[in-house]
Amino acid sequence: MENLIKGQRLALSGLVTGNVVQLGLSSAGVPLDFACFGLDAAGKLSDDRYMTFFNQPRTPCGGVETSAPCGDAAGFSYQLERLPASIERLVVTAAIDGAASMAQLASGYLRLLDGGRELARYAYAGADFSQETAVMLGEFYRKDGGWRFMAVGQGFNGGLDALVAHFGGEVAQAAPEPAAPKISLSKISLTKAGQTHKVSLEKGAGAPSKLTVKATWVDNGDGDDDNDDLDLRVGILLPNGQMRFIQAPDTAGSFDAMPFVRHLGDVAGAAGKEPATETVEVNPALAQHYGGTVGLVFSVYSALANGAVPVASMRPKMVMQYGQQIVECDFDFRLSKAAADDTVYTYVIGMARITPDSIILEPSGKTSEPGSEATPWLSWQGENLQLAFNGPVVFKGEDKEDEDDFNADNPRRYIA
Repeated sequence: MENLIKGQRLALSGLVTGNVVQLGLSSAGVPLDFACFGLDAAGKLSDDRYMTFFNQPRTPCGGVETSAPCGDAAGFSYQLERLPASIERLVVTAAIDGAASMAQLASGYLRLLDGGRELARYAYAGADFSQETAVMLGEFYRKDGGWRFMAVGQGFNGGLDALVAHFGGEVAQAAPEPAAPKISLSKISLTKAGQTHKVSLEKGAGAPSKLTVKATWVDNGDGDDDNDDLDLRVGILLPNGQMRFIQAPDTAGSFDAMPFVRHLGDVAGAAGKEPATETVEVNPALAQHYGGTVGLVFSVYSALANGAVPVASMRPKMVMQYGQQIVECDFDFRLSKAAADDTVYTYVIGMARITPDSIILEPSGKTSEPGSEATPWLSWQGENLQLAFNGPVVFKGEDKEDEDDFNADNPRRYIA
């Protein structure tokens, strides 16, 4: 039996002897509702019959059904070969049943079994979370013609509603009689430069504690595993016009202290049909901490050392979650003049203005000039953001010592 850590992956071939994989779940301290989401290649719940939970205990194909192994509080039974080809991932989730948070959880585990034999276990506890009310525990996913499992451990605010929204839908209010939630496949998606969407910031004890921004991208399909590595970067425009810069791991930031933006870690790259994701958490009280409206520019960067490749081929996009509100900035960069140019290194995937009361989001569609290492630089134009690609060069690791030479003629500098 293998003890898994967050992010660890496990190939099922060679481990599972039969056609059935069992998954056992247990928790202590707070009651949890468990569910399993069947997602398509885009990571969406495109068929709501593939959300398996207490009110919908079996998928139409019989590939997933609720079934608790002996000794576990809950669980699922999987016959993965029965699943249609459209189902690429199965994500196992837990949501708080009642007024509590994951931080109050004493302990919990997820375990994989083959005919009663425990193959692997992923343990989690309240210390791994804060005020989240839901969590993605693990997922099965297809790779190289087989199935694999990954321990995820990613928390969300908003309970079951937030999880469904994260996967592309919304949970409607339940009917007076017990019935399965009706899932409406809709979300806010911004696809064109110039579009904006305003999200109101909630107040009081029940307000979401963080704003989560994810950059995702896919394998470019050229068969090379070494050139699908992008870096999510964040430029922070202060009310006084100065700029700060966030990038993992050198300048990952902080959530509860300056700069009140935190990068959760570098991801090496995408592989096959498994998208890559880098995540940034933004303190919703950003404007109060800085004493005025703050501008944010989110970009993805491909270092030349990763190999020359058009970044647009990796379809970068940005998804912002605030409580139960999901906004996607999904400008298709393949339509831009930069699409086929492998010397364009930086793509702005979204911008945001954060006031004490709201977040105003917009996609960009702008890229750096061919061959330029300049970073996106923001300035105030009245109450609006003005974007230019003339910010100072920022490198990481061994290349950082080259910054001074690149920036010798540029007066702009990021403050610490």
